[in-house]
Amino acid sequence: MKTIKGPALFLAQFGGDEAPFNSWDGITKWAADCGYKGVQVPSWDANLIDLKKASESKDYCDEFKGQAAQNGIEVTELSTHLQGQLVAVHPAYDVAFDGFADPSVHGNPKARQEWAVEQVKMALTASKNMGLTAMASFSGALAWPYVYPWPQRPAGLVEAAFDELAKRWKPLLDHAEDCGVDVCYEIHPGEDLHDGVTYEMFLERTGNHARAMMLYDPSHYVLQCLDYLDNIDIYKDRIGMFHVKDAEFNPTGRQGVYGGYQSWVDRAGRFRSLGDGQVDFGAVFSKMAANDFDGWAVVEWECALKHPEDGAREGAQFVKDHIIRVTERAFDDFADGGADDAANRKMLGI
Repeated sequence: MKTIKGPALFLAQFGGDEAPFNSWDGITKWAADCGYKGVQVPSWDANLIDLKKASESKDYCDEFKGQAAQNGIEVTELSTHLQGQLVAVHPAYDVAFDGFADPSVHGNPKARQEWAVEQVKMALTASKNMGLTAMASFSGALAWPYVYPWPQRPAGLVEAAFDELAKRWKPLLDHAEDCGVDVCYEIHPGEDLHDGVTYEMFLERTGNHARAMMLYDPSHYVLQCLDYLDNIDIYKDRIGMFHVKDAEFNPTGRQGVYGGYQSWVDRAGRFRSLGDGQVDFGAVFSKMAANDFDGWAVVEWECALKHPEDGAREGAQFVKDHIIRVTERAFDDFADGGADDAANRKMLGI
C-alpha cells in the first residue's frame, strides 16, 4: 500500500486580479499559509503561468517550480480543463464556450479547435519540462445534447460522436506518451466522458491507450446517483488523479437530478465545501490507500454557500485528517509463529 500525497489545492477557483491571487509568488505563499503542500495549476491563467514559455524552456519551468518551492509549495500537475473542453464542442455550445479561447479565434469553431489542440500539446510538453507525470483535462463533448433524448436518438449517433472524439484525442494521447505524461480526464457531466460506461466507450476507441487515465472526483458521482466507492475499485488501475470535493443530493417532490434550471443554491444537487456534504471521505481515502493510489489529494473548492477562502483553509486540514499513513506491517504480526511447508502440511493433516 502507498500513502497519498497532500494536501494540494486546485488554483482555478482562486486566481484573480487582486493580490495575492494575481501572481504566482503571491498565490503560492497564500496556499502554503492555508496549510497546503502542493498546487494544481490552471494552465490558461496568464497571471500564474506563461504556458508557451513553459513548453519551450526548461529553465523557465525550473524557475517556476523553484519559486513555488521557496514558498513551501510543490507543483502537482497542470490542468487543461478549459482547453480540453474545446477539443470537441457541439455547435449548440459554440457561443458559450468561445470565452474559453483566445479572442483571435472567437466565432471560428475550426480555428478554436486547432488552438485548443495546440494548447493541450503545449501543456503536455510543459508538464514534461517540469518533471510531472500527469495532466488534468476535460474530454469535450459532441453527444452531450442528446444525453436524455426526445425524440429518440438516431441509430449510430452516439457511436459516431465517440469515434470522432477518439479521433481528435488520439494524436494528443500519442504526444502524451512521447512526453511520459498521463492525460487524466475528469469524469464530469457536460463532457462525453461523464461516467464509467462513457469512459470505457472512449477507451476502447483509443485502443485502450495507456495514457488515457481518469481524474476521480466523487462529488460528480453523488449528483449522478452513481456508486462512487465501487467506482474506485472498478477503475483503480486507471485513476491517475484525485479531486477532493464534496456534494449533497437532496431530492424533493419538485426536483431531482436535473435541478429544475435553478441556481446552485436552489438545486437538489449542489457542491459543498469539504465536510459539509454527503461524501464518505473516510471510505474514499481508505479505498484509495488499499488500491495503492500514491498521487496527490487535490482540494477543488466549489460550494454554493461558503466563502472560498474559508473553504480552502478548512479543506487543507480536512485532507490532512483523512490521509492514511499506510502501515508497513500487519497488526497481528506479533502473533506470527513462523511457518514452512512441513509445518503447513502438518497443520492440515496431510
